[in-house]
Amino acid sequence: MDLKAVLDDVPDYEGFLTVDELNESSRELAEEFDHVRLLRAGVSTEGEAIHALRIGEGSRNALLFGFPHPNEPIGAMTLEYLSRRLAEDDDLRGELDYTWHIVKCIDPGGARLNEGWFKGEFSPLRYALNYYRPPGKNQVEWTFPVDYKTLHFHTPLPETRALMALIDEHKPDLMYSLHNAGFCGVYWYLGDDAPSTYPRLHSIVWDQALPLHMGEPETPYIEKLDDAIFRMFGVEESYDFNERHSDVDPATIIQNGTSSHGYLRSVCDGFTLVCEMPYYYDRRVTDDSPSDVDRRKAVLDGIERGEELYHYLEPRLRKIAARANKASRLYATVSDYIENFERRNAPRRRHAETTEEYEGKATVAQEFDSRVSTRFYSMLRLGMILRVADEALASGADREVELAREEVHSRLLETNDAVAGEAEIEVIPIKKLIRTQLGSGLMLAEHLMSR
Repeated sequence: MDLKAVLDDVPDYEGFLTVDELNESSRELAEEFDHVRLLRAGVSTEGEAIHALRIGEGSRNALLFGFPHPNEPIGAMTLEYLSRRLAEDDDLRGELDYTWHIVKCIDPGGARLNEGWFKGEFSPLRYALNYYRPPGKNQVEWTFPVDYKTLHFHTPLPETRALMALIDEHKPDLMYSLHNAGFCGVYWYLGDDAPSTYPRLHSIVWDQALPLHMGEPETPYIEKLDDAIFRMFGVEESYDFNERHSDVDPATIIQNGTSSHGYLRSVCDGFTLVCEMPYYYDRRVTDDSPSDVDRRKAVLDGIERGEELYHYLEPRLRKIAARANKASRLYATVSDYIENFERRNAPRRRHAETTEEYEGKATVAQEFDSRVSTRFYSMLRLGMILRVADEALASGADREVELAREEVHSRLLETNDAVAGEAEIEVIPIKKLIRTQLGSGLMLAEHLMSR
């Protein structure tokens, strides 16, 4: 496989495709090629059809899906390019010998709530003002059935059931959940050890002049396999972490199911790949030289900033929630935040205060994660709260809601100014994001053929 040639042909996309544009493109592809079929994989929570493309007739099965979280459109663009390339390139299909099952958008209802930032110039503020992400109990990626100790979850979302049916039927040799993060470097999760692929994964990123993520991992309990490469996990690892660092039943903290990887490994011996992509970055995210700050203090500073934000927002959220549309997807996220922040935060604080892992100096990347990136992620919370307030005000004027909204909006603008003042932001071209995510997937697909 000439991977470089495949990646070099990625177009210079100017924006992310909407759900309707993705669906129309898939229909056109199936009409154009006899070896491409457009299938109905299931329906969304709102009753919208979820489409899957089936391409080729290889001896192995691959399942790839975009929008595992609805604020993550990079994977859909990767699948947009890959699906046409596979349809047109007989040699590529033959060399890889897979039957490809491709779901460009597994959560259409959630994705539509993010479409306000898909077109035009990308900025952190514009992203935050149009951002939506559900709580864990409403995430496609984290509502697969599981029974583990006191945690019993058996209410998968309709979108999750669509993925379960695909996994059950095809038992994929490769499952690629196409995620992306926000303000960081590139990093991966792998379902199994594959040490021969680690240097190749790194090279794919460096070839695009992008940074590896050398800061703090997104969760403190994951196993590091190499620089920016971690072992994929299910809900069991989260449960055990909360059990070690909390005095309450972990099931009351988690409230969701396991991951797609957790479900896959209960069905077959397939390999899970996740490639987390940033929208933009600061060059410090890849700097592993020591800073002059203790790592424990940096991590605790980030935690304390989150606690301060919660205590600022909680009374304002209560006022907004009193008039909010309780059936709204956005309200579900905000209400989950109000009700569960303190018990979810407590195990992380205890871990940060006690673990030996945080002894010594933080690297520059780790300090940046804890002290700057956390500000960016707080903007996303503020943006969703504004959207809930706007929904409430749409049903009628309410002075308390208006005042709360004004205060939250001011806090968002202040935080945006702080991020802009502390970070040198570089927005990444979409084609580089696609090349990195696609290169990782095709390289792993080729590697797995030797297993």
